[in-house]
Amino acid sequence: MRIIVADCSAQYSGRLNASLPLAKRVLLVKADNSVLIFSELGSYKPLNWMAAPCTIRQIDPPDADDDPDTPVPERVLRVCAEKSDDVLEITLQHVYADDTYDLGEDPGLVKDGVEEHLQRYLAEQIERIGEGAKLVRREYPTAIGPVDIMAVDGDGMHVAIEIKRHGGIDGVEQLTRYCKLLNRDPLIAPVRGIFAAQTITPQARTLAHERGFECMILDYDDMKGQEDGTLRLF
Repeated sequence: MRIIVADCSAQYSGRLNASLPLAKRVLLVKADNSVLIFSELGSYKPLNWMAAPCTIRQIDPPDADDDPDTPVPERVLRVCAEKSDDVLEITLQHVYADDTYDLGEDPGLVKDGVEEHLQRYLAEQIERIGEGAKLVRREYPTAIGPVDIMAVDGDGMHVAIEIKRHGGIDGVEQLTRYCKLLNRDPLIAPVRGIFAAQTITPQARTLAHERGFECMILDYDDMKGQEDGTLRLF
């Protein structure tokens, strides 16, 4: 990763034309040659950028100087896209810092509280759906895809559970398709449905109740064994 802090201007040309006037900014040059230009203000999104695949050519103009008030720049970065005619030309009038770091291999973002975690905790604590409930299996196979959890409740009835982090109408429709298919199987019918999520929209809750499903709010912290948090089945 190359990090450049400089007084710079930029001109993007190709499928669109855009320009940045002279100002102090941060440039990130990644190992794949992607270039991103950031300012002090704003969020994570760069002001302008060129994504890989692209090539970078550094130009040192004759009589180059580091005075931002003169028309001659200290250097120019010309970034050209390989699959189009797009060009990002960055004029560096004064460079304050130009450092390169080897960041090594990144293991990637590890997310906590994703649907897989909710599914695993609920499967391990299946009696949360009712006393006497037993797990049949996670990822119960059907012809239209796996049901997140199949269980048997305390009365011996099969229960199909669809799990989402944020429950919307699409999730209810998904559970509807599973239950419709499962109830055609005389070996497990009747099958009732539970729509489980950390949050459920009012529209999804209304549709679930209309379809005869129960809604369960999953408190992830509580399921992990932490204090504070309730799980409601209603």
